[in-house]
Amino acid sequence: MAAVICGSLAFDTIMSFEGRFAEQILPDQLHILNVSFLVPALRRDFGGCAGNIAYALKLLGGEPLPMATLGSDGGEYLERLRQLGIGTEFVRQVDDTYTAQAMIMTDRDNNQITAFHPGAMMQAHLTQISARGDIKLGIISPDGRDAMLQHAAQFKAAGIPFVFDPGRGLPMFDGKELAAFIDQATWVTVNDYEGKMLSERTGWSSAEISKRTKGLVVTLGGEGCEVWIGGEKTVVPPVKAQAVVDPTGCGDARRGALLFGLEQGWSLAKCAELGNKVGAAKIASRGPQNYTLDGVAA
Repeated sequence: MAAVICGSLAFDTIMSFEGRFAEQILPDQLHILNVSFLVPALRRDFGGCAGNIAYALKLLGGEPLPMATLGSDGGEYLERLRQLGIGTEFVRQVDDTYTAQAMIMTDRDNNQITAFHPGAMMQAHLTQISARGDIKLGIISPDGRDAMLQHAAQFKAAGIPFVFDPGRGLPMFDGKELAAFIDQATWVTVNDYEGKMLSERTGWSSAEISKRTKGLVVTLGGEGCEVWIGGEKTVVPPVKAQAVVDPTGCGDARRGALLFGLEQGWSLAKCAELGNKVGAAKIASRGPQNYTLDGVAA
């Protein structure tokens, strides 16, 4: 059975800053911020939430169907998806804009500063979701604003259970809109920072959100994650990575594992355990789609 992955396909330009951002930014001078970072290492990778999640799900043996939009420069990405055996029937290519681009800078403490150009992603809402026998579930990950709103409503109308994972797209929505997402979704997942913002904007605690859905997962970086079901919290411990090389795409690796577990009918806690394993495998490799799962048992 297939999972529809709504989100971005992007080219990631990833840079490594050998110092610490905190040592370069003076708190009392933020009103006249003017900084420059020397980045000796730079590379370009395939990325975007939909692409990264699809990569993880495919590695685990799932059937991802990314729903995303590429620009005129996206032919290479389209070919890569096909080579990986990832379905491209919901991937559109438009000629009048560039593919989304993310410029990501990481310091020695794995803090990140990201600049994102949405490009073709802003036309993602033109592709629509409808019920189909082979589609078992879906996910709303960061995407164009209209696409996130419309695809959530379309999943609900089609009777397709889905995960709401707004990620860095969360600030685009007010409390009323976020509440509507939650009430349409089957599961919700956020990191700890996003979780605080989600609660502040909706007025609902993590416990309340979990009561309105089948469950909430709050990831805690290297501290594992919280799984909330029916107002009760379970802490799922982290998995120690063999090496901490690059955090880019770790959240998407966890999302792919979550979808795989949900497809198998696992408990949310078991899905989160696999997510921690896959996240640990990803952080040991550079780039969001260059890792393998050798030795990772599903």
